[in-house]
Amino acid sequence: MRFNQIYALSLRHIYLISGSLPRIIDLIYWPTVQIFLWGFISKFFTLNSDYYSNTVGVILTAAILYDFLFRASISYNMMFLEEIWSRNFTNLFIAPIKISEIITSLTLTAILRTLIGLVPAAILAIPLFGVSIFKLGIPLFFLLLSLYIFGVTLGLLVTSGLLRYGPSFENIAWASLFFLAPLGCIYYPVEILPDSLQFVARALPLVHIFEEMRNILLNNSVNLFEITKSISISIVYFIIGVVIFYVSYFGAKEKGTLINMGE
Repeated sequence: MRFNQIYALSLRHIYLISGSLPRIIDLIYWPTVQIFLWGFISKFFTLNSDYYSNTVGVILTAAILYDFLFRASISYNMMFLEEIWSRNFTNLFIAPIKISEIITSLTLTAILRTLIGLVPAAILAIPLFGVSIFKLGIPLFFLLLSLYIFGVTLGLLVTSGLLRYGPSFENIAWASLFFLAPLGCIYYPVEILPDSLQFVARALPLVHIFEEMRNILLNNSVNLFEITKSISISIVYFIIGVVIFYVSYFGAKEKGTLINMGE
């Protein structure tokens, strides 16, 4: 991979974001709405539930982390869709750009879109509800890293579908994460699920991430094994996502559908 190509591709999306106030507002608006919604729900459960009575904002912290995952996935999808909507995707290959460089640039730039939404929301939760995700301490970085890798993986899988089936697949981009949310045990312990679903859920990094988040806040302890497991599972899924992306790309190229992207 070559740095100049990656930098140029990333810079295009950075200019697109920084030069558009509506895009910036959109990135900040939805996480802020989530903060208000789950902030009040969190406050209600804190006052009326024995499970959450020891720690203020467990649900709100989970909501912020889940929104980080959602933004990471959607940001990756959106930047790919921008290329399709502008009918610029095939133009990228006029220059000698590799697929690995496209994946790398989207992965690196998606973090910017994600942080634009996350940081204001996380800061807003502190004065409004007295909840700070930074109370998770150093493990927060590794939990966010695992969430980001998995979010990008979901983005890779959706863009693979876009390559294979065209823009008609873009509706899946908005719904992809909601398919996994019930199994992610974001707001409740994994024991709530039936035994058969618990086995499936533990194969996802989300369960280990949010179980560890609750463990830190409720028990004031850190399980390094769970954190390592979540990152390892996320990396495995990321590798699978990259392979599927390559297969979809070469399949679209062989069938000649790549040239019709955005039509």
